[in-house]
Amino acid sequence: MDLDLPVWFEIGSLVVLTLILVADLLLILKRPHIPSTRESTLWVVFYVTLALIFAGLMWVFAGGEFAGQFVAGWLTEYSLSIDNLFVFVLIMSQFAVPRRYQQEVLMVGIIIALILRGLFILAGAAIIEQFSWVFYIFGAFLVWTAWRQAFPGGDHDSDVKQESFIVRLLRRTIDISDHYDGAKIRTVVNGKKMFTPMIIVFAAIGVTDLLFAIDSIPAIFGITQSPFIVFTANLFALMGLRQLYFLLGDLLDRLRYLHYGIAFILAFIGVKLVFHAMHVNELPFINGGEHIEWAPEISTWMSLGVIIVAMTVATIASLVASRKEAKAADVAAGAADDGLGAEPAAEAAAESVAQEKGTPASVEQPPAHDAR
Repeated sequence: MDLDLPVWFEIGSLVVLTLILVADLLLILKRPHIPSTRESTLWVVFYVTLALIFAGLMWVFAGGEFAGQFVAGWLTEYSLSIDNLFVFVLIMSQFAVPRRYQQEVLMVGIIIALILRGLFILAGAAIIEQFSWVFYIFGAFLVWTAWRQAFPGGDHDSDVKQESFIVRLLRRTIDISDHYDGAKIRTVVNGKKMFTPMIIVFAAIGVTDLLFAIDSIPAIFGITQSPFIVFTANLFALMGLRQLYFLLGDLLDRLRYLHYGIAFILAFIGVKLVFHAMHVNELPFINGGEHIEWAPEISTWMSLGVIIVAMTVATIASLVASRKEAKAADVAAGAADDGLGAEPAAEAAAESVAQEKGTPASVEQPPAHDAR
């Protein structure tokens, strides 16, 4: 069953969403600032509500099945985008990006991500249209990605280290100043025009977006083969990501089990893709080139349920573990006050979550006079 939406709805949706993104970008450029918790919350709620309204319109114009595909795809991409934030924290910390200019960096990163994912979606849709056996490859890749996510070795630190080649290349080929000049990419030092370190940050963000696009696009094609749903789900997942970065703040360091939830989702979708490939099998060396009828087709609604349960369990488990460690830190701090010499234990408990995810503490709040 192919998605059949009115052309005006598809074009109108993309135009409206593009205008919202442009307005968001102009707002940042006109008034660079550190968003408050209230402001970030309102923006995140706005974008989530917008996604749910869009799902409702999909239900009206295309039916419950495609609306469910959009919601499942959006939640999958949203969870993977939250995982992006851990790497963004590392990049901001590694390159000491001033906090009041981090909004511009994140917005540029989101635009780069949209362009890259758009290209991947077009390529993926064309490949799937011609070669149904590619689902075997997508499925195997997602299972391998799930294993890497659950047992990461170097975890997110390795993602940042992969960008060192790009950074070294930029430093060798162009002149880069030692200090930022606001959010500018170009500056003048001693009468000489140079790039600021912001160009390196943008390059690092772009490489990160590319790595995550390689993981996320096969995942959503495991839920729907409609390019329109795939792109809009990615668009809604990236919208509001900037505000979510500031809203979550220290909570990022507490989501220590998030990567297990994401790994479970990726593994589930990978298995679903393999089953789908078996169901539509045309490879001559598998079952004589015939479809494997006993291979189950996992429904969209089951996928949606698995995604919601996985992320809920991972989030709750993370917060419960964080609360227990906070209590242990308080007890250790109390013991230290009593002269029992437990200060090292308190510090270890306080930093354990950040070490678990391989991330530094969230970017510190600026001095009061800079918060404007």
